Amino acid sequence: MSQSSSEGTELSRLVLDGLTAAYGAAADPERAVSMRAYMRDQFPFLGIPGPRQAHLTRAVLAGVGRPTEDDLRAVALGCWALPEREYQYFACGLLRRHVKVCSAAFLDTTRHLIVTKSWWDTVDALAAHVVGPLVARHHELVSTMDDWIAEENLWLARTALLYQMRYKENTDATRLFHYCLTQAGHRDFFIRKAIGWALREYAKTEPAAVRTFVRAHEPRLSPLSIREALKNLP
Repeated sequence: MSQSSSEGTELSRLVLDGLTAAYGAAADPERAVSMRAYMRDQFPFLGIPGPRQAHLTRAVLAGVGRPTEDDLRAVALGCWALPEREYQYFACGLLRRHVKVCSAAFLDTTRHLIVTKSWWDTVDALAAHVVGPLVARHHELVSTMDDWIAEENLWLARTALLYQMRYKENTDATRLFHYCLTQAGHRDFFIRKAIGWALREYAKTEPAAVRTFVRAHEPRLSPLSIREALKNLP
C-alpha cells in the first residue's frame, strides 16, 4: 500500500473527523450489546442501527468532494484502525460507491482489508462490490483470484468464490466451477456456504448449468454447498 492510514489526505481527515464525531454522538451502548452478540462477539459496536448509519453517512459526506484513490485508501485504512464495526461498514459503503476511480493497484489495499478484522459481513461486501468490479475493469487481476482460491487464508478463498456474484451473464462459469471444486473438500462452514451461495447466484442466470455441475460433482461437494446451490431450483 502506498499510503498509511496515519498519513491520510486532506479529504480523508475531513471525512474521518466528521465520521467519528457523528457516529460517536449517536452511539447506543445498550443496543451495541445485542449487535455485538449477533456477530458472535467478534467486534465491538457503537450500537447504531443500519438506517441511522445511512442517515449519518449522508450527513458526513454532504459537501465533501469526489474522493481519489488515495482518499479512499486513507479513509478505509482509517476506518479499519478504529475498533467499532460501524466504521468498517462505512468504509465498505464508501468503496462500493466510488470503486470506479480505483486502479488495479487498489486490490492490494482491499486484500489488507479482507485479511484484517475478517468476518463475513465485511468480506462479502468487499468481494462482491469492490473486488468484483476491480477484476471486471482490470482483467489482469483474474490471475490474483486464481492465487487467492488456493490461499490458506479462508477469507481470501471465500472472496475468490464470491467476487463474480454480480456478474450474471458475464460470469466466467469455467472459472467459477473450477474454484468450487478446488475448495470442495474444505471443512470450514464459511467456505462451504460460499460455494453454495456462488452457485445459487449463478443459477439465477444459468440454472441448467448449475444443476448439471452439482449432479456431476455431488460426491465431492458438501451437503451444505449442494443444498445452497439448489435452493431455488425446481
